[in-house]
Parts: sequence; C-alpha cells; structure tokens
Amino acid sequence: MNYDLLREEMLCGFNTFDTYSVLSHVLLPEGFAIRLGLKHRVDKSVLRNALIGRFGEKEEHIHPGLRTVDGSYTQLELEYRGAKLDIRSSAQGREQVVLIEPKNDACRQLILFLECGFLWNRPGAAYLRQDCVEGVTDSGTIRVFMTDSDTRELHLGGFGVVRAADLNAPVAVSTGRPVTVEEARKILSDAYAAAKKSTEKYGALAEAYTAMRTGYAWNTIYEPEHRRLCSPVSRIWNVNWGGYVLFDWDTYFCALMAAPESRELAYANAFAITNEATERGFIPNFGAAGDYKSRDRSQPPVGAMTFRELYRRYGEKWILEESFDALLSWNRWFAENRMLENGTMCWGSDAVPQPFALHDVNNHQAAEYESGLDNSPMFDGIAFDAETGLMQLADVGLTGLYCMDCEALADIARILGRPEREEIEDRGRRADQGMQTLWDAESGMFLNRDLITGALSHRIGPTNFYAGFCPSVTKEQAASLCAHYFDPAEFYGEFVIPTIARNDPAYADQMYWRGRIWAPTNFLAYLAFRRMGAGEVCRDLSEKSVALILQEWRKFGHIHENYSSDDGWGCPNPRSDKFYHWGGLLTLIALIENGYVDAPERPLQENL
Repeated sequence: MNYDLLREEMLCGFNTFDTYSVLSHVLLPEGFAIRLGLKHRVDKSVLRNALIGRFGEKEEHIHPGLRTVDGSYTQLELEYRGAKLDIRSSAQGREQVVLIEPKNDACRQLILFLECGFLWNRPGAAYLRQDCVEGVTDSGTIRVFMTDSDTRELHLGGFGVVRAADLNAPVAVSTGRPVTVEEARKILSDAYAAAKKSTEKYGALAEAYTAMRTGYAWNTIYEPEHRRLCSPVSRIWNVNWGGYVLFDWDTYFCALMAAPESRELAYANAFAITNEATERGFIPNFGAAGDYKSRDRSQPPVGAMTFRELYRRYGEKWILEESFDALLSWNRWFAENRMLENGTMCWGSDAVPQPFALHDVNNHQAAEYESGLDNSPMFDGIAFDAETGLMQLADVGLTGLYCMDCEALADIARILGRPEREEIEDRGRRADQGMQTLWDAESGMFLNRDLITGALSHRIGPTNFYAGFCPSVTKEQAASLCAHYFDPAEFYGEFVIPTIARNDPAYADQMYWRGRIWAPTNFLAYLAFRRMGAGEVCRDLSEKSVALILQEWRKFGHIHENYSSDDGWGCPNPRSDKFYHWGGLLTLIALIENGYVDAPERPLQENL
C-alpha cells in the first residue's frame, strides 16, 4: 500500500463529494452528479447550492443530523424561505436513494428540481428520458428516477438535464430502478439503524461522537486539482478560497478525529496536508486551489504526532516511511528559522517572493497567522523584526509544541531505524532547556518573553500550558500549572478554556482568539496535562469539553469554530463558522479520557 494507491481506491461510489452543495450526490470515479435544488414559485429565487452554516436571513439554513462517513446514511433538515424539508439519503456503492419530505405548507410554494451532469471535466453525457435521466459513461449507464416528476422547462441556468416535481408530497430519488416513497422510507430506516448502531460502542459519548463524525463527514469533498478526497475545515471556506483550502493543524487534527471511524480518510487527510509542503521544505499555514499557499510561514507542528498516532492505531509502517522525510524537513526548518540560541522559539513570517500576494507576508499579522492564534492579545504590542522574520516574543506554546514534535518524530525514526533520530532528539533537548528559561517562580507559570525588553509577559492563555510537553517540567511546576487552570480569576468556570485569562482586559472582547474557547487549544492543553499526569484537570476538561460541543449541537446541529467563554454558545458570533470540523476535537478529548482512543503519551511499541 502507498498513498497514491489509497487515493485511487477511495474514489468510488456515491457520496456528497461536491464542495459547492451538500445536496449534490456524486458518483466517483465517473464524476456523475445528482444535484437537488429548489425554485420558489412566488419570489422566483433559486437554491442551487446548499451549504451548512449560512448567516443571511434569506439564505438556506441547514440543521445536519446523523450521518456516516461513507454516505450510507445522511440526514439534514433544510429551511428555505419559510419552507421546511427533511432530506435523507443512503448510498450503497453505486446505488443511491434520496427522500425529500416536506414538513409544512410553505413547501407548496417550492418546485424541487433534479439536475444531472458531469463534474470536474469528466467524460460522459446526460440524457433526459421520458421516465428518468441517463448518465452515459465509459463504465456504463447510470439511470436516475424521481417520483411524480416531469420534464417541464424552468429558468434555472443549470449545467445539466433536469427533472422537476411539486413539493405537495414526499419525493423519492433513486438510481438503478424506480423506488416508491414507502420503499425509500424502508431503505432509509434500515440505513439509519445501522448508522445509529455504529455509534453505540461509545456508550455515554455516542451523541458527542455523532457530532464529531457529522462535522468532518459533511466537510469531506473530492478535490480535483490533486485527484483526492480530503476534509477541509468548512465548505463555506472552500467556496471563498476558490474550491478548497487546507490549513495545517486543522487538517492533521481532522485525521485524528477520523481515525476511529475511517482508516482511509484519516490517512487521506494526513497525507493531503503533508503533500502541500512548500519548496523550502515546510508544511504551510495553508494550501489552496491554484497552488496558492503560504510560502512565508508554517503553523503549529503537529504532523509527526498525528502520523505516530495513526501508526499506533493501525500499525501500518508504510505511512511512516512515506511521510518521514517531509516531517523531518519540516522539523529542521523550524529549528533553522524559528529557534533562538537558548532553545526558545518565536513565531514568524519570512520575506519570500509571493506569486499571489493576497495575504500578509513578513509582518506582525503574518506571524500571528503562523501561530494559528490570529488576533491573540498575547501578541498585542509585540515588535516584529522584518529582517529575521520573527515576532520578538519567545513563545511558550511553540517551544512546547516543538518538544512534542521532536519526541514524536524521534519515535518514528526509531521505528524506521533512521539515523536522524539522534539529531531530532538533540533539537528536542535544546527546546526543552529553553522552556526552563521561561519559568517564572513568582507567578508559578511558564511565560512568554518580550525579546526587546527582556520582560516576561503575564498575558496568558491555554498555550502556556503547552510547557507540559517538555520533559524537564518538574512535579512542582506541573502542580502550579494545574492551580492556574483551576483559578476562576484566570481560566476556570463552567466553560473552559478561554484563550486569554478572564482577568485580562481583552477577555471582554469575546471575539475570535480574544477570550473565546477554541477546540484545538483545549485539545493540546489536554494532551499537555496528560503528559504531566494531571488527572483531575484532564477529567474536568474532558467533561466540560463534551458539554460545550453538545449544547450547540443539540439545539442547532452546529459544530463551531469557537465558543463564548461566558455562556458556551457559538452563535450568533459572526466570526465563528457554524460548521467547522475541528470543533469535534472537544469530543476527541473525551474519547481519549475514557479509553476509546489511545493517549499520545503512551510508549510506542516497535512491534505494532
């Protein structure tokens, strides 16, 4: 097995692969699309592309429900211009069934249309027949049937052939053969039971697991430029970035979330972002359509940890062999470009030519983007040195993450018998030693240091807990970090962990990284506390993280980019994507805490 073979094997069957609409069911490898849409009889509006998480009052609003990764069951509730619909589907290989059920009288004002054609320049032809639509491909003919439909001509501006039906009653869509509404209900009832059963092994965490899985499954798409499946953070982000965008730590974290359910999707995501590596040998902050990527900066180094954990779960050495050189190059790049002489590390952005200069480069904001904490108060007022490309702040968070990266990469080198293990461990020791220079005995905290003034910064957030990834952290230091977590003046409360301490002046902003709760910082802080043996903190953080994701999930079906530290809601904040897959990390914390997923700090066995 290798990534290229895996990638091709995954391109099969029906699923919601089209990034532009969750109502589009596409057959791979043919690229034959069955896209559902709505036309309003009164205001003449047309809904051709439906996405989860829109903010506009007149746009569609979708409440996603239980779904599987392979598309064997999907369910969502859609509201459009007052009309409410329940839409369920089930894909079994090359066969697809969709049931559209109106839920109120306003649906009578809608025409449902079924549009069929070929995406991504795939060869084929679609024909409108008296009783169906035919898609003719080199591999055969696909027939699509729709109950109570006709071939009326509509003003749609579409891409393919269309059948239409009034929404006075439920409508069933099927491939291969026509099915009645009742037959569709039976098929979907069986598919629902199987999908529900697949979550039951997680016991009390079944609902939280469903939320996590639904988040990354709906955001998994086919990305044609590299002929691959991957799971960008959100379809809305994809559309705004020209088709797709993969962010560094977001995509590695998605691989970890997918691992309990799908070995293939976990591998696909880990390799997708690794293969975005720049010519300079590091994984960029982002890689997007048209080879648009951040060649000036990276993002948190969590790739080696991700591959090590995928190996721990599945024991396939080839994924380590195929990723090691890229991960090693990235690890060296961080040491060469972001490490100071004393071993501490700074976020930065280099002065490099940018063929598509659409984003900040070689300035303070670009360095903040590299941290992943785009507007953190911890960076307010910190100087940026354009010559070195470094923010003038020795950062606890990056230094701790780099220690974690070195440990994981050295583990991989040991498994593979690679001679670079010693140099990796040496860099890890340098960062570990540097961390101790950031210890402040008076406050009992590891603190960032301003390189201009030499002063330690008392603006703290969850990244300060990442010191726990360093082996040199003593029991006394670990106990002090735990005390900070439980201090209600700083971090503790019903909703944790705020991204700046509660007693910081910026906490009241509650905007993006200025005080709100983010799943990735909860997750990394949790892993750091596990490393320190802080069982009480881990249990508390696990329970509160699950409660946080379920509050919004149960009411709206949302998995938010970030959450309020005051009331735990993601809505209605305009800078919190409503369906951003890494919100599911709040569930992953609990899966690790309750023994459903192996903990990263456990020793890695050579004979997996």
